[in-house]
Amino acid sequence: MRPTGPRPDTAGPDSGPEAPYPAKLSGEVIKGFGRGSKELGIPTANIPTEGLPTFIESGIYYGWAGLKTQECGSASDKEDGIFPMVMSVGWNPFYKNEVRSVEVHIIHKFPQDFYGSHMNLLIMGYIRPEFDYVSKDALIEDINKDIDIALKSLERTPYADMRKDSYLLSFPEEN
Repeated sequence: MRPTGPRPDTAGPDSGPEAPYPAKLSGEVIKGFGRGSKELGIPTANIPTEGLPTFIESGIYYGWAGLKTQECGSASDKEDGIFPMVMSVGWNPFYKNEVRSVEVHIIHKFPQDFYGSHMNLLIMGYIRPEFDYVSKDALIEDINKDIDIALKSLERTPYADMRKDSYLLSFPEEN
């Protein structure tokens, strides 16, 4: 169950990420449970849990995601392939998952799926633990609040500056 009461508008100190953040994670976008877009209206790009930093516990995180925009049908002069993101790591108690997952909601609308694309994540901080919910509406409400918190958190200069980290657009060589 989630606690009641107001939640903060930002996560992490205003002065910038503190150790162990920022943390890096990368992987190929894989098929998930198929609930993000269809059931919740909040699409996610899942990546394998391998490589997840050991200090990352189940919960909700925020940061930056780097993608090759041409692989997701989103290439334009205005986009550099770096987008704000919210990431859920865990068991999704509302759905009673038996497999731990990493589900990334990139805060951007893409015209197509991009399974098989490589994604680099720069995890800037922690928002909250994962909760069970009494309803799907309560879950959606919290996810939308997480998105607002992530956007407000990333607007702060020390976090916004991390968007320029070359790691975000450093992809493995193609064969």
